Amino acid sequence: MKPHDNIPLPDYREYSEAEMHKRAADFLADIRRRHTVREFSDRPVPREIIEDCIRAAGTAPSGANHQPWHFALIGSPEVKAKVRRRAEQEEHGFYDEGKAGEEWLDALAPLGTDASKPYLEHAPWLIAIFAQRRGGVETGMERKNYYVSESVGIATGFLIAALHNAGLATLTHTPKPMNFLNEICCRPDHERAFILLVAGYPAEGASIPVHATIKKPFEDIVTVL
Repeated sequence: MKPHDNIPLPDYREYSEAEMHKRAADFLADIRRRHTVREFSDRPVPREIIEDCIRAAGTAPSGANHQPWHFALIGSPEVKAKVRRRAEQEEHGFYDEGKAGEEWLDALAPLGTDASKPYLEHAPWLIAIFAQRRGGVETGMERKNYYVSESVGIATGFLIAALHNAGLATLTHTPKPMNFLNEICCRPDHERAFILLVAGYPAEGASIPVHATIKKPFEDIVTVL
């Protein structure tokens, strides 16, 4: 296949305007039920479900179609314990030793977060998402990747939506720095840990902060030109 060869659009599906309205409204109603939780059950989730959600994330658009992401799927209790230990070490520096700064800590206060991260062991799955500085459309390529953060951010959004659609709760966790994940997950130096995503069932009686339910009104997030 030549670089500029095209094929007919293979599987686009058009809907009536009425069906489009319904599908858009149904998706909005469903995605509004998605909440970040910090209390996870240890109930097992079949790996195949998580893998299909990661496959969905892998369909995301990316700069030059280089797909500059790697997903390290962590289910081993031993590895999860190691991740928690290293993450909490970094979080103690963030919360307790002044690395965050007062303004940042003040912004986080309504969420009630602190350096303790038990969910990193309780949840059945952790997904360490890595951004690749170099790669290409085929495994083994060593080309420069483009729009890496944008591409991996979009793929992460796909993954969160796919996990929610499957009936699972999620949490995005970003300890700083996160380079310990490269060591634990045996990832090369040209990859940067982007997000640690926690996935599973919410614990019985799980709650969310009232602050997290505050969403900006439509008029504040859109401009129609």
